[in-house]
Amino acid sequence: MDMIFVSAITLVVLVFGLLASGVWVSVTLLAVGMAMMALFTSAPTGSLIASTLWDSSWGWALTSLPLFVWMGEILFRSNLSENMFRGLSPLVGRLPGGLLHVNILGCGVLAAITGSSAVTCATIGRMTVPELSKRDYPDNMTIGTLAGSGTLGLLIPPSIIMIVYGVTAEQSIARLFIAGVVPGLLLIALFMGYTAIWSLVRRDRMPAPETAPTWRAKLAGLRNLAPAVGLIALVIGSIYGGFATPTEAAVIGVIGALALSALSGTLTRATFMDGVMAAVRTSCMISFIIACAACLSIAVAFVDLPRQLASWVDALNLSPYALLAVLGLLILILGCFLEGISIIVLTSSVMLPMVQTAGVDLIWFGIFITILIEAAQITPPVGFNLFVMQSVTGANILTVAKATFPFFLLLMGLLTLITVWPDIVLWLPRLMN
Repeated sequence: MDMIFVSAITLVVLVFGLLASGVWVSVTLLAVGMAMMALFTSAPTGSLIASTLWDSSWGWALTSLPLFVWMGEILFRSNLSENMFRGLSPLVGRLPGGLLHVNILGCGVLAAITGSSAVTCATIGRMTVPELSKRDYPDNMTIGTLAGSGTLGLLIPPSIIMIVYGVTAEQSIARLFIAGVVPGLLLIALFMGYTAIWSLVRRDRMPAPETAPTWRAKLAGLRNLAPAVGLIALVIGSIYGGFATPTEAAVIGVIGALALSALSGTLTRATFMDGVMAAVRTSCMISFIIACAACLSIAVAFVDLPRQLASWVDALNLSPYALLAVLGLLILILGCFLEGISIIVLTSSVMLPMVQTAGVDLIWFGIFITILIEAAQITPPVGFNLFVMQSVTGANILTVAKATFPFFLLLMGLLTLITVWPDIVLWLPRLMN
């Protein structure tokens, strides 16, 4: 056990030491994996690392990743966001909270297309912030609804985070996608409910209600929303109905995105190449992190660290709730310094044996950890959505963090709901069986 303790301390010191010195996450994972193999095992480090890098770089499940990223990049360069604003405004303008709901619903729709929190937040923010400011909506609610709802890009499928978790935990990506649907819709309802209640309580800070739209304006709005909603239904419906695997659904999504972009007149050679190159850069970065994380995972497995830690946790006789509370706090702390993909690949080799020992469903745990990473996106000092909103609005980081805090609490509320009633997550995946 002394050797296990020494190896665990060495692992923590090396990881945080290299990350603090500015070394790339992928290089850090690879270097620490090689160091652990060399220091604590007699295994042939070179051949094992080489074979692990190769084996983890060509998994079929990873094929959907670049395709979904490319789909988001295509639509990011189209006029989809403008159409969404024109489509949603007549439908929500008379609700308590008015056009603030455009931020929430717009992020929900775009999240189901891009799978990226930062892209969702930035795209909707650039479109709605000037319009809401012109209509005298309170800055704190404009910022809060955008930064909070931007996190939906991680939870509503297709989600890049879920693909990474599915590959790392060897779980069905299709079932993870479907498991995120109900929690995602519930989170949208929580955000909209809070916004409506806040606007009713603080009427003095809200602008006058929008003029009632005509039925023609509402129908025109629905027509603007139809392409995006249709593409989402096609992609998610094909997975849920069993007609397509996530990879095949991603192909459908790319073809649909190219068609929508062509019909809107935004598909040019320049935008096509920009989308391809952006998707290649993002996908290579994520794939390299996953491959290097596999090297660290194989190293700690040779050291026997996961099994020993799982046995230690089991010996503590913690209830599943207590274990989840400890792991949740750990992820939130890591989220103050690392982004979501790094958190998953860095901790999975240790956390997954623990939760399996406790009898926690790994599909449910994938949604649990995704919500925690969503919360980490809006916690300082490295909450990425906070920096996105700072760049979009020009507000200082403390103002952005303060405006976003109520939405962090709503995420914690959702986490509590799915912990008490796990069927919120598992109901749809069970129906897929």
